[in-house]
Amino acid sequence: MKSFDTSLDFTQIATNVLKDEAKSLLDSATSLPQILPNTALKNIISLILDSTSQGGKLIITGVGKSGHIGSKIAATLASTGTPSFFLHPTEALHGDLGMVSQNDIVLAISYSGTSSEVLAIIPHLKRKSKAIITMSKAKDSALSEYSEHFLPIFVEREACPINSAPMSSTTLTLAMGDALAACLMHARGFGKQDFGSLHPGGALGRKLFVKIADVMQKDNLPIITQDTSLKEAIIEMSQKRLGNAIIVENLKELKPIAILSDGDLRRAMMDKDFCLDSPALRYASKTPKTCNDENLLASQALEIIEKSKIQLLIITDKNSSLKGVLHIHTLLDAGITID
Repeated sequence: MKSFDTSLDFTQIATNVLKDEAKSLLDSATSLPQILPNTALKNIISLILDSTSQGGKLIITGVGKSGHIGSKIAATLASTGTPSFFLHPTEALHGDLGMVSQNDIVLAISYSGTSSEVLAIIPHLKRKSKAIITMSKAKDSALSEYSEHFLPIFVEREACPINSAPMSSTTLTLAMGDALAACLMHARGFGKQDFGSLHPGGALGRKLFVKIADVMQKDNLPIITQDTSLKEAIIEMSQKRLGNAIIVENLKELKPIAILSDGDLRRAMMDKDFCLDSPALRYASKTPKTCNDENLLASQALEIIEKSKIQLLIITDKNSSLKGVLHIHTLLDAGITID
């Protein structure tokens, strides 16, 4: 291993990088109203909204570090309601240009504004698309001369110790992409419901869209009748592994009248007249918590379970007949949460 100066304060070096990048963001935020007035940004937002409403997309292109940042910006835009994808300029020159349509808007990123790969594809993108937006350090850069709209990403210096590797500039580029995405979200009134619909696998998506019917258990239910002995009920509870037994009037209509939980069973054992041959109904809770709407959100079912301090919610149909059950562990394992 190559030796290094052990007297170096690496925490201070890291702190300086964070401070330098933060300063670049704050400097940009301070100067933005003069460089990019509301009217100019409003025109960009209107252009993108008009294009995407007609089936167009916001296509991001860039190379090197700008390309990596551009790919992330495209992902952020797509996940917040703006159809978008990243187009590598070299691949575009070899066939991917066919992905561009007349209603598309192109956002070309190059901090210097002189990236040869981007400049090579820009005339063709201008021919194929509706408009070009550029993101570079100067409005008069070679790249920006091709554009109708400009987003500034100028920094005084890079956080790199030798002021060469793109650090502050890529951080600012990413932040400007986030700013653009936020403006578009505000413009189209993009809310939590919209976000959840695009992220069904995320916590918010599960909370907003997973229903009781999607996660409730319908088969292998621990069902007993009102004349079932406590001993038989315990066997049923053990076999079905839900920690409860549902007591119904009869096995034909399956109308729940009580529920025997493991808590009820423990309390029963403290009874001086405890007897395994007694009817399980004697020790069961006579007012089981039920829900007759399987289309209720699973997150709302979890609220009912937690508020009622139970583990098992009985799901019935409109005629009060048993349809299934919902166990708290099933909801938690599925990633369902409540605020």
